[in-house]
Amino acid sequence: MEVNKEKYAADLSSIKQARARISSFIHKTPLMTSESLDAISGRRLFFKCECFQKGGAFKFRGACNAIFSLDDQQAAKGVVTHSSGNHAAALALAAKLRGITSYIVIPKNAPQCKVQNVVRYGGQVIWSETTIKSREETATKVQQETGAALIHPYNDGRIISGQGTISLELLEQAPHIDTIVVPISGGGLISGVALAAKSINPAIRVLAAEPKGANDAAQSKAAGRIVTLPETNTVADGLRAFLGEFTWPIVRDLVDDVITVDDTEIIKAMRLCYEILKVAVEPSGAIGLAAVLSDSFRTNPAWKDCNQIGIILSGGNVDLEVLWNSFSK
Repeated sequence: MEVNKEKYAADLSSIKQARARISSFIHKTPLMTSESLDAISGRRLFFKCECFQKGGAFKFRGACNAIFSLDDQQAAKGVVTHSSGNHAAALALAAKLRGITSYIVIPKNAPQCKVQNVVRYGGQVIWSETTIKSREETATKVQQETGAALIHPYNDGRIISGQGTISLELLEQAPHIDTIVVPISGGGLISGVALAAKSINPAIRVLAAEPKGANDAAQSKAAGRIVTLPETNTVADGLRAFLGEFTWPIVRDLVDDVITVDDTEIIKAMRLCYEILKVAVEPSGAIGLAAVLSDSFRTNPAWKDCNQIGIILSGGNVDLEVLWNSFSK
């Protein structure tokens, strides 16, 4: 699949510019391998550990790029966003680094560990109801009252460009990979990854990994238009958003397929990451491994030549209170 540069909200040039802009702030995250997981999967797997990124997730790349793209006049009024967690913390941290105010709209059902990250980084938390509609309306109200710049969690070219820097690193660390498996929700991560990867290597495959309880991307690809769901039901709290007007065309054109997995498969993959890789990942972060281990991937003849697979471990912000409590019993 060739990338048409005129079509999309970002391109290889904007992704390279993002890398230059944010390189002094972000971590270049490590690539991990495991012979045990290779044996289990029957493929060579390369894990891009964005769980080690600042803020504990890939989101810091896009947030950093967006905030340091603002001119001084815009930045002085602060920034506002709505997020269930990782983008919220990332934006708060990036705003702190630039010395500006961040207003973070968070739904009431967000994981406590992610809310604590926002507070730790100095973000001003504003609560909303759990629906996307409530989140967006609350963020718009804050924007009108403060004049703050709205930084959308994924439907923004600056965010997409920042997330695309992952591909630049990954393809330098493992230039021989033939496939990249990426979690999908609103599509900011996979849009950036696909744009960069397919610009560098048009033959590379980019596959999305999505929970069956929030399978709007799979339905959208099948229907040829954005499909939203009345509700989502998945343990992967970071994968409950829907595709946006800027991410959908990239997903439609450049993502080769969507692999859906159930929560049981996600939790099994999460456990393998802890027990074999010795890496703490949240459910959203483990879904790429879950997809590669799924029967639907293993038995699909279309993917029999996917032998060198990059997997994005997108984040590691998981509430471990139950674990710690279990040790004290």
